Amino acid sequence: MHDATRVTIEEHTVSGPEAGPYTLTAGPDGALWFTLVHSGRIGRLVPGDEPTTHRLDPGSGPTVITPGPDGALWFTEYRADRIGRITTGGAITEFGVSGSGSGPFGIAAGPDGALWFTGTAADRIGRITVDGDVTSFPLPAAGAFPSAITAGGDGAMWFTLNQGNAIGRIGMDGAVALHPLPTEAAGPVGIAAGRDGALWFTEIAAGQIGRITPDGGIREFPLPDRAARPHAVTVDGQGAVWFTEWGANRVATITPDGSVTAHDLPTPDSEPHGITVGPDGALWTALETGSLARIAP
Repeated sequence: MHDATRVTIEEHTVSGPEAGPYTLTAGPDGALWFTLVHSGRIGRLVPGDEPTTHRLDPGSGPTVITPGPDGALWFTEYRADRIGRITTGGAITEFGVSGSGSGPFGIAAGPDGALWFTGTAADRIGRITVDGDVTSFPLPAAGAFPSAITAGGDGAMWFTLNQGNAIGRIGMDGAVALHPLPTEAAGPVGIAAGRDGALWFTEIAAGQIGRITPDGGIREFPLPDRAARPHAVTVDGQGAVWFTEWGANRVATITPDGSVTAHDLPTPDSEPHGITVGPDGALWTALETGSLARIAP
């Protein structure tokens, strides 16, 4: 549904349409850091200034980027099977992930001072220390395509199994629990921890938003537009849940009872992917057509 709630949406061009801004995050330096998945670059934008970019191997496919516990930004290189680290000054270090074609995608800092990441094609969850030591944990599922990952409020990491139709939890001891989704072939992608101890996730194939409690209780909320292709999800400073509708060119919020408010993006077919709270407290989304969009009341 479209609500009368007013938001202003400003687009900040950061690349050409072929470079593919994919995900973004707020760095410790008051800047937005983002990945350019198709051109193999990491970008930095201080709202109001010109963007800068840092070059990786052009075919590396940087996808998800997140703040590390060490004051640097960490990111996955989906096509190069590497985990990257970039300091706020732009110094880059890269660490190989064992097993070619593992396809690291999601990455998030854990409560243990390390970073945890998904191996989409390897059915594994990986852990990398800030020194670059990698361990991996096999999942009890084949072809499950673990995708996004986030730290839950319960001291564990939670992740989506895009092809396994489940939400997974891995403890700091490596113990894994999988929670199947009620809807078949839902295709979960994004996941974020709510302020209420639950986790919120997107079901890109089902056109639904899901919520899972730490004990594994799942609720699913069908979107008004089931063809919207919800992709990424984040939780703002007030605890509101925001997500991107990649197929419908919108960003939207959902309340705990499932009420959805959607906001059209100004440029048609802009392909919104990642979404995050920026250093300025506003919502920002990465548009694969070459911009970062700021969403504010």
